[in-house]
Amino acid sequence: METEKLYYADPFLKTFTATVLTCEASKGGFAVTLDRTAFYPEGGGQPADHGILGGARVIDVHERGGVIFHTCDQAVEIGSTITGTLDWTRRFDHMQQHSGEHIISGILCADYHCDNVGFHLGADVVTIDYNADISWEQALDAEHKANEAIWADRAVEIAYPEKAALDALDYRSKKELTGPVRIVTFPGADCCACCGTHVLRAGQVGMVKVLSCQKFREGVRLEIVSGQRALAYLGRTYDQAKAIGQQLSVKPQDAAAAVERTVEELAAAKVRMAHLEEQVFFHMAEETAGKGDTLLFQPAMKSDSVRKLADAVAHRCGGLAAVFAGEDGKYNYALVRTDSGDISALVKDLNRTLNGRGGGRNGFAQGSVQAGKAEIETFFNR
Repeated sequence: METEKLYYADPFLKTFTATVLTCEASKGGFAVTLDRTAFYPEGGGQPADHGILGGARVIDVHERGGVIFHTCDQAVEIGSTITGTLDWTRRFDHMQQHSGEHIISGILCADYHCDNVGFHLGADVVTIDYNADISWEQALDAEHKANEAIWADRAVEIAYPEKAALDALDYRSKKELTGPVRIVTFPGADCCACCGTHVLRAGQVGMVKVLSCQKFREGVRLEIVSGQRALAYLGRTYDQAKAIGQQLSVKPQDAAAAVERTVEELAAAKVRMAHLEEQVFFHMAEETAGKGDTLLFQPAMKSDSVRKLADAVAHRCGGLAAVFAGEDGKYNYALVRTDSGDISALVKDLNRTLNGRGGGRNGFAQGSVQAGKAEIETFFNR
């Protein structure tokens, strides 16, 4: 016997009573069937409802052959009348996301004569795939139109048209359909065959926000959020802009320009720092002229700077230049011989003795060690 689907009659039904028909042990818990249910099963890209059934937690819901199976964390009594309570926050979020997807997809597909070829309602964002090359500007235009449709707050229409009426209807569908077809219409935005749950009025979606529009296969993939997710996302974004603005002493809406200026200043400072570093390395190298093998210790530096210093020293000392930069117990190192002599045996011995890793060739090696200054000095003074 097929399960009566209460979520179609009233998608805002949060609590209901039903008779337990079966309860069997299954993978992940107990599979429970009822004579009727308000729990929506996973399908059409929309996740299943969660909630409580009697004293059991409903952790998944699936449909097979018109029968809805509730996966519960404990058994319930067969034949008993039981109360089901939905996790309403989860359900309403899913209805907002699914309805928001309908509205923006209907607009995009109409404007750019494309199809929605993929839909996934994830825990954080909704991803939608279209078989058309839609630009970011076009996606934002669709976002604006979608929100206008939401603000118009027209009632959502759901119908099961007779075949003749269905054949004459211009509606979206990803596949050929048989039997009764459930048509969900958001007036002025979308008309689509769909088995999911939706809000009753467009205004209940709240808002739609497009997060990204990236090239995907023959078309694009959009990431969107609607309703409470969109509000939370925009709130987090504002808080971040406000925090950045406070660091840069500007208003949140001016943070991007301030960051751009800071990036330019940082780039200029890096160029200046590189020039000064070269001068310092030159003078340090001059002090080692003709001294032969040289071991230097420096404060922590980037690996590229360690290499540059070792190279400068090697060209003046006339032997092996070994530079270790860091703090006692952990150093990055660079070894250079200007005569390109083979130092592979030295590097292998160094890594083994000083708990290091790294290597190189043609008179150059770079890596790191976990050893103290005294240990390193002892190694090179053997």
